[in-house]
Amino acid sequence: MAPVDVDSPPIEIRLRNLTLSGHVGFDSLPDQLVSKSVQNGFIFNIMCIGETGLGKSTLMDSLFNTDFESTPSPHSLDSVQLKAHTYELLESQVRLKLTVVDTVGYGDQINKEDSFSAIVDYIDAQFEYYLQEELKIKRSLSTYHDSRIHVCLYFISPTGHGLKSIDLVCMKQLDQKVNIIPIIAKADTISKTELQKFKSKIITELKNNGVSIYQFPVDDESVSEINATMNSHIPFAVIGSTDFIKVGNKMVRARQYPWGTVQVENESHCEFGQLREMLIRTNMEDMREKTHCNLYELYRKRRLEQMGFSDVDENHKPVSFQQTFETKRSTHLQELQQNEEEIRQMFVARVKGKEGELKEAEKELHAKFDKLKKAHAEEKKKIEDSSRKLEDEILEFNRRKAQYQQMGHHTLTLGKTKKK
Repeated sequence: MAPVDVDSPPIEIRLRNLTLSGHVGFDSLPDQLVSKSVQNGFIFNIMCIGETGLGKSTLMDSLFNTDFESTPSPHSLDSVQLKAHTYELLESQVRLKLTVVDTVGYGDQINKEDSFSAIVDYIDAQFEYYLQEELKIKRSLSTYHDSRIHVCLYFISPTGHGLKSIDLVCMKQLDQKVNIIPIIAKADTISKTELQKFKSKIITELKNNGVSIYQFPVDDESVSEINATMNSHIPFAVIGSTDFIKVGNKMVRARQYPWGTVQVENESHCEFGQLREMLIRTNMEDMREKTHCNLYELYRKRRLEQMGFSDVDENHKPVSFQQTFETKRSTHLQELQQNEEEIRQMFVARVKGKEGELKEAEKELHAKFDKLKKAHAEEKKKIEDSSRKLEDEILEFNRRKAQYQQMGHHTLTLGKTKKK
């Protein structure tokens, strides 16, 4: 097989339209894709961000008509804790692996910076897990559990006074990482007139601060009209409830108040129905696609650039991934050799320095030894001189002693002679 030149430009393919003389069968490809997708099932990951007590868990129960059995969150947490729970849902033989990520303790800390930084780190971590799986030699993306966040429902407190600083900062940090759909929680606590003003104020603040939120696609003719209409309803004013109340002849999700009943799925009461229609029934696949093709690709591009990879060289000419890798590998080996040489030179210099220190110490020891040797010789000479002098004195003493003894003996002899 001839080698392939990866730097050569791609071959231009000229397509010709042909007429089939009979049925072939590739028109069944859409059915094959549907069958394959139903067999494999689908994955959808939702992150709910909002202050404690805004009804995030209740809204999730209402959206999917089930009970996720969530536990109430306290207000006394030192930091934001992200808890992800994955569920297997089945509807009309279609399996959905749903992951709901809750931001427990969001906005309860004095230092609000820790609130959104933990969320950003979590979303980046899911991108990084997928990237590492992609970069493996033996990949298993077909069976890999994709934990990337497909949509973020940002719950806004129904104050009627606009967004809080933490809302703007957090959404600005996330708008290039996840599809954000802002929603006004507990919309039954604010009047319709105030609600419309509140919505307009939220959209104005988002635009003025350069925050990009998810827009339902209008390029598909089948859903362009309804999506364009629903884009004007953002942020959705919603109400959630786990209670069912009998209204007429049927049981409906609702909230019972002394002054009346608020029906969750009644469009004249809130926009819960529009949110579920847009989020699940119409645009779920678009959110999955945008997460993979836009948001993840942006993260992947930045990470590869951090690693030193690029599609063009210094002259802006196309360069292959293999070339970049080989160049980086060659550069890395050169740096290793250079570092090894520097370490070797440093080691040699330190050895020479130690040798010089040892030689100086040896010289000092020799000098000290010579000095001690000389002092010893002088002391020895002094002792020998003293010893000779002492011996001479002893000899002189003995000589004089002998003389005195001899003189005494002579005197004694003379005395005895005189007595006789």
